[in-house]
Amino acid sequence: MNMLKDMNEALNYIEEQLDGDIDFQEVAAIAGVSEYHFRKMFSYLSGMGLSSYIRNRRLSQAAFDLQQDDGRVLDVAVKYGYDSADGFSRAFREWSGIYPSEVKHSGPLKLFPRLTFQLTIQGGMDMDYRIVEKEAFRLVGIQKRVPLIFEGINPEIMKMVESITAEQRDRLGAVRNTDVKTVVNASFNFDDGRNEEKGELDHLIGSITTLDQDFGEFDVVDVPAGSWAVFKAEGEFPKVLQDTMAKIFSEWLPSSNYEIAEGPEISFNGDMSDLRNVSSEIWIPVIKRKNL
Repeated sequence: MNMLKDMNEALNYIEEQLDGDIDFQEVAAIAGVSEYHFRKMFSYLSGMGLSSYIRNRRLSQAAFDLQQDDGRVLDVAVKYGYDSADGFSRAFREWSGIYPSEVKHSGPLKLFPRLTFQLTIQGGMDMDYRIVEKEAFRLVGIQKRVPLIFEGINPEIMKMVESITAEQRDRLGAVRNTDVKTVVNASFNFDDGRNEEKGELDHLIGSITTLDQDFGEFDVVDVPAGSWAVFKAEGEFPKVLQDTMAKIFSEWLPSSNYEIAEGPEISFNGDMSDLRNVSSEIWIPVIKRKNL
């Protein structure tokens, strides 16, 4: 099993289809993972969304074609998936700063090279994890769409924390009937390109429960039974938590026998009285890779 090799083969397919239709089910099949997993891994490893990468590669190839050939702008536009010369010209100018008609007289071209993934283990952090099976449960709490923030405190999440009343905290505490007896944070429904720190995600602060009841004004997310990779992290909050999350996706997943399953990414913390030394736990939904 070599996940990065398979992902690079999928990138080869994308490269061959830049001037045609890209079948994302075929991309996933070549990579040996689900499309959901491929898109998430691509985002973490490359720092951009898959759609952004394909768009930039197509515009880069279009720039090369415009410089080398005497074809019409419309022909190049259609070749790379645009319905009109005007739409292509707007996208090309936004990307390159010039119009397609100016390419031959603009000097050096802006290029966007293709990617190849390589795994570099940086070290410096133990990956303390286990794989566990969990029955279906519910996330109950306050949910909001928030911007992606990868370093430091997310101010929008802090506003969520401050908005929860003492009475709501008591009610959320009363429904915790699993081994997780503390407040949990769950993130899901990430925008494509989550590593570009430009999109948003749904964030829920609350409790894990298996109770089946009316939870009033609280938001409820049903989580099906499945496998979870559970990681421990200890140190400065939230730095170590964020560093561990990054290493899960950039180092652990590419070298593991697992791929990401659809579902929330969950974390919770122990004693928060000293932010220089906080124990945290991260849950990532996973499934075993099929092409082992």
